[in-house]
Amino acid sequence: MHMGKLLDRINELSRKQNSVGLTDEELTERDELRKKYLAQFRRNFKDQLDNIKWADEEEDTTKH
Repeated sequence: MHMGKLLDRINELSRKQNSVGLTDEELTERDELRKKYLAQFRRNFKDQLDNIKWADEEEDTTKH
């Protein structure tokens, strides 16, 4: 599921919990969605970190 859709549904459940409460099924869904969101966030963040090139590394590759 796309990050935006995950977040939209998590927020929807959060608003519902604050107003009328959640059923057991909705609590389970919310927990699963949160796990998926965090896993995807971590993957995206790791990918970003893996693609960082340090300035001195770039300079070294241009010298050779």
